[in-house]
Amino acid sequence: MKKFLSLLLCLACLLLFAESDSVKKYLAAAQAGDVTAQYNLGVCYYNGEGVTQDKSQAVYWYRKAADQGDADAQFNLGFCYEYGEGVTQDKSQAVYWYRKAADQGHASAQCFLGLCYANGEGVTQDKSQAVYWYRKAADQGNADPQYNLGVCYYNGYGVTQDKSQAVYWYRKAADQGHASAQCNLGVCYYNGEGVTQDKSQAVYWYRKAADQGYAMAQFNLGFCYYNGEGVTQDYSQAVYWYRKAADQGHASAQCNLGLCYYAGHGVTQDKSQAVYWYRKAADQGHDNAKTTLLLVEIADAVYKEHSSAASQLSEAEKKYLTAAQAGDATAQFNLGFCYYNGKGVTQDKSQAVYWYRKAADQGDADAQCNLGFCYEYGEGVTQDKSQAVYWYRKAADQGYADAQYNLGVCYYNGYGVTQDKSQAVYWYRKAADQGHDMAQFNLGVCYYNGYGVTQDKSQAVYWLKKAADQGNASAKKALEILGY
Repeated sequence: MKKFLSLLLCLACLLLFAESDSVKKYLAAAQAGDVTAQYNLGVCYYNGEGVTQDKSQAVYWYRKAADQGDADAQFNLGFCYEYGEGVTQDKSQAVYWYRKAADQGHASAQCFLGLCYANGEGVTQDKSQAVYWYRKAADQGNADPQYNLGVCYYNGYGVTQDKSQAVYWYRKAADQGHASAQCNLGVCYYNGEGVTQDKSQAVYWYRKAADQGYAMAQFNLGFCYYNGEGVTQDYSQAVYWYRKAADQGHASAQCNLGLCYYAGHGVTQDKSQAVYWYRKAADQGHDNAKTTLLLVEIADAVYKEHSSAASQLSEAEKKYLTAAQAGDATAQFNLGFCYYNGKGVTQDKSQAVYWYRKAADQGDADAQCNLGFCYEYGEGVTQDKSQAVYWYRKAADQGYADAQYNLGVCYYNGYGVTQDKSQAVYWYRKAADQGHDMAQFNLGVCYYNGYGVTQDKSQAVYWLKKAADQGNASAKKALEILGY
């Protein structure tokens, strides 16, 4: 046994010889129970400083120091547990050690404990507790929890929403150079949230964050340059900042950079580059970029068919693409229409439904009516006549004649709604008064038969003639049978 121990001691000596003098000193002191040496030795093993990196050994020495109450070691041990570095990942153990350090006033541990509460990691989610710990750390001047506390106040997470308090904490962190806080403070100035609106101040803070490489701020700064908000309009500067963000994978920046190439704003017009950047954004699921790519394809198809109108089409395309990028409901409706009919794109009625819904949700009556039609007949979506009625009513309430007629048909037949012929007459009349020939014909039929209205043959003839005058074949035939 003594020979074995002697061999181990010899091996230890050889290892120590290869290690730095500082590590040797730490090891000797750590083995003697010195808490600071145990912590420092853990740091050396974690970072591979003066010794071969070994995170399991780092955890070993952090634990030694943590068990003696060293707050830095407790925090570092919690971090290792949270991310599974040198030990099996265990977020409840991370919370345990963060709390040990946090209770001693360790600002980083307080911040990380707040994050655990905010996200429900290793502990039951409790945003008010997150705020509690963020505030503890923020009051010590730590920028990260100051930023986090600003986010909580801005969104009302775990605290009553108060955007002026959000600005207060964002500024605290921003003044320390915290890029996310600088960007969010810029957003507050841009929108006048919690502070008097001042777009030049927005630009000031966006630039602070952008100069640190913060992609969202770079995008926002590019947007300000593009639109001349808070700064003199400068398309080339817009392109510069969009590209900075786009190169980091910021989808909206990629989309807007595509727009600049497409329109030749701040850069030589290059539609292949435009498509390249639109595709980059679309591949990340950016809806406006997807829309724009398809519109480019449609425009190219139209261009090929009508090359003589090329100069006029170019400006129309630019306007159309700009509107679509901004989420314009008309562009969304038109894209749905193209998918529904297979114009300039492979026919895909499920995509038609997708884009109709986008526009319908913005109140576009055309889209609401067409979406109702898709639901009524199960085109691109599972048939659901009650949903058809829902969307027809949305459009009908805006005075859309086709939807009023369709809603009347639903009431007449009891499609998706309890049958009610008086309601059918009500909606037929709404559409008929706008000159809808089928509504006029159906209203005439209702008057003739007394469906949903007191029978009145003179009114029947009146509405049938209205429809016939517009060329409605059914109305003409009915009048012929009636002897008119």
